[in-house]
Amino acid sequence: MGLRKPPLRTLHADRDASFTEFGGWEMPVEFDSIRTEHAAVRESAGLFDVSHMGEIRVSGPDATELMGRLTTNDVSELDPGDTQYACITDDDGIILDDTMVFRLPDEGDPQYLFIPNAGHDAEMYTRWIEYRDEWGLDASVHDATEEWAMLALQGPDAPTLAAEATDGATNAIDRFQAAFCDVAGVRSFTSRTGYTGEDGFEFLVPWDEAETVWSAFDCQPCGLGARDTLRLEMGFLLSGQDFDPEDEPRTPYEAGVGWTVDLDTEFVGRDALEAVEREGVDERFRGVVLQQRGVPRHGYEVVDADGEHLGHLTSGTMSPTLGEPIGLGYLSTEQAPPGTRVRVVVRGEPKQANVVTPPFINK
Repeated sequence: MGLRKPPLRTLHADRDASFTEFGGWEMPVEFDSIRTEHAAVRESAGLFDVSHMGEIRVSGPDATELMGRLTTNDVSELDPGDTQYACITDDDGIILDDTMVFRLPDEGDPQYLFIPNAGHDAEMYTRWIEYRDEWGLDASVHDATEEWAMLALQGPDAPTLAAEATDGATNAIDRFQAAFCDVAGVRSFTSRTGYTGEDGFEFLVPWDEAETVWSAFDCQPCGLGARDTLRLEMGFLLSGQDFDPEDEPRTPYEAGVGWTVDLDTEFVGRDALEAVEREGVDERFRGVVLQQRGVPRHGYEVVDADGEHLGHLTSGTMSPTLGEPIGLGYLSTEQAPPGTRVRVVVRGEPKQANVVTPPFINK
């Protein structure tokens, strides 16, 4: 089975983008260079094609109950236009995926949209359908992943660029809020959210009209390479790498997103997570900053001065903003709290590093 392609694949190729496989999609990894694109987002603005992200719409009389029982946060608190970050967990409280949940404008029954990570849309659609039927709930579930493109405009200049393209409509959208507005004449579901730590907007637009919206913004095009370095500087989780039900099974409390868990609600995995919250965890998601030459990478071991195992890294890079090697991973709660001096084993050689609490930069 071939890779799925975003609607702007040809446009990106014409711009000389290089491509990579990610989550079953062929996506642009860089247009000019990761450093150039990263700097644009931190200093001005950059535009990402993130159409590999999933979109699943849930509506009907029991939509709120279905969403509430399959995500860790309390969706009943959402008013139309509100946005919420949550985890999707199994019976043992292990993260299957993390997601953004949007309460759509009501047209009768409650309507929600949630965003699975790349390659998870079919899995989550099936999960929602199966639990809906098992629980006998009245809700419609629709996978709209290949109906909508998703574009992300990020950076300190993003609000100005968005306002120019929408005749000022985006000025009325607050952080973690969303609304329908016209972008260059295209009706778009627009949220003031993102994955970079900068202010910005994410636009869900009809698949066939993605080029019109993409062309409305005169700024640096950015690929998944810069998206990764930007999220790493903020300490944001990457599905399939910083957590994975098979290769890196973690609960929200281990992964540093325990604040997404509302134990006053009933959801799949709640009882297991209540026990984890009560008993504590042996390892937590932390950051490290190397004090010696070397670049931390996924899978690198973290040890103490005597070579004793303290944990391992799940992500790492040379921070373009700081000019320092940074990494993320799971370290012993007791033996490697923030402020601890550790060693990251880089190609067999222990490199001195300091443990920190992400983010690595102040935003």
